[in-house]
Amino acid sequence: MKRIGLYFASIILFLGCANGQTSGNKNAIAPVPKPAAGEAVATFGGGCFWSMSEAMSELKGVNKVVSGYAGGNTKNPTYEEVSTRTTNHAEVAQVYYNPKVISYATLAESFFFAHDPTTLNRQGPDEGTDYRSIAFYRTPEEKATIEGIIKKVNATKHYSNPIVTQVVPFKAFYAAENYHQGYYRTNGDNPYISSVSEPKVMKFRKAMKAELKPEFQK
Repeated sequence: MKRIGLYFASIILFLGCANGQTSGNKNAIAPVPKPAAGEAVATFGGGCFWSMSEAMSELKGVNKVVSGYAGGNTKNPTYEEVSTRTTNHAEVAQVYYNPKVISYATLAESFFFAHDPTTLNRQGPDEGTDYRSIAFYRTPEEKATIEGIIKKVNATKHYSNPIVTQVVPFKAFYAAENYHQGYYRTNGDNPYISSVSEPKVMKFRKAMKAELKPEFQK
């Protein structure tokens, strides 16, 4: 279950990923797609992957997004294992995109507006290292891009506090369970989605409006 503050105590039984579980195939681990021809991949973590995956999927040039885990040591972790914070994995969104439509720089900049990158090991009511802000790079150029954007965003004072996002080399990505994939769009009645995830997505749409697919620019 998501770690939530006391102000959510009255609806604690209805909040969080654990309460979205169902039996059968939906609890199985989702497959990790191979990039299509001409497709590039990027991986970012910024709190609960429900809202991060939705935000990234709304960008022009993004073909698909897979919720999962990265940054830790345990192979093929489950949600329950990641939630114990013994795997060192973070909840992340793996983004498959067309670099001819959206650049890595734009994708990375979007990431910094899809969550609050200034709170260490916390996103809103969610606390723990599994909710840390983390950006993975696959090349030296991507590392330089991320670090440049951090300096740029810090300089604009968009956030009151400095960015604390981890910038680390990509090693491995493990897809989350099927029920986590696309959860935002299919579970709008979940109080966590309406109270926590939706405000983050709405804020993201406002900040990145010019980069959104037409149906999300309204």
